[in-house]
Amino acid sequence: MRRTGACFCCLAMVALIFAAAPAKAGDNSIDVAVIVYDGVLTSDITAPLEVFGNAARKPWLQKINVEAVAADGDLDILTEEGIKLKADRLLAEAPRYDAVIVPSRYGMDAVLGNRALIDFIRDQSKTAHWMASNCSGALVLAEAGVLDGKRATTWAGGEASFQKKYPNVLVQHDINVVIDDGVLTSNGSIVSYEAAIALLAKLTSDEFAAEVANDLQFKRVANAVLPPRLHWKLASVIAAAAFLFGAFVAGLTFLIRSRRTNGDQPSSCPLL
Repeated sequence: MRRTGACFCCLAMVALIFAAAPAKAGDNSIDVAVIVYDGVLTSDITAPLEVFGNAARKPWLQKINVEAVAADGDLDILTEEGIKLKADRLLAEAPRYDAVIVPSRYGMDAVLGNRALIDFIRDQSKTAHWMASNCSGALVLAEAGVLDGKRATTWAGGEASFQKKYPNVLVQHDINVVIDDGVLTSNGSIVSYEAAIALLAKLTSDEFAAEVANDLQFKRVANAVLPPRLHWKLASVIAAAAFLFGAFVAGLTFLIRSRRTNGDQPSSCPLL
């Protein structure tokens, strides 16, 4: 009788532990959260919402769900570009996710000071298969300790300041998307689409992600027509670089030939 009572108590304790832990949104599903807050850069969130939203309509082994989770305690969001959005749920109501994506905004101090968000990211990272960020959203992952000892990137041009602020992160330069041990970081903006497709491939398969990319005509980005003025600027940069390289090679060749010609003769002006 005592043994039966002890077993019952153990089962009750286990049940309480599982009841206390936030449940995953679906046992047979891939659940993705895109964090949103006021001032968020629109492309950082619309890219993953579109990629995973498209994937959710296609047949796959598991049901794919994606939702916007508000970090500021208000479902209504105003993006940096002035677009009004309504999140699916508040941070406090969020379940466990398979992947969590953190976007960026101009001026991240308020976001980094949101301790509820930082705690949420840290807690989700313990069970999520993937943690991801676009642009300066990497600062949130770093603040939560998710990027310690991992390779990561942030907005293009902000790598040095990112490294200085978070020395435990192995910051990568001039790389669109960096993947390391369950964490995916990207430069953001238009690269957010590349990052979302790469994350979808990790959660499903390369073939399935390629189908979604084709639906979105992502490959046409490589063939995008640039404005004529931008073409002219690029051509000018390339021409200037070619000229400088040619001048360097010509100067080096002349220097080598001069040294060979005057090698046995004393020089009143030694080469430095």
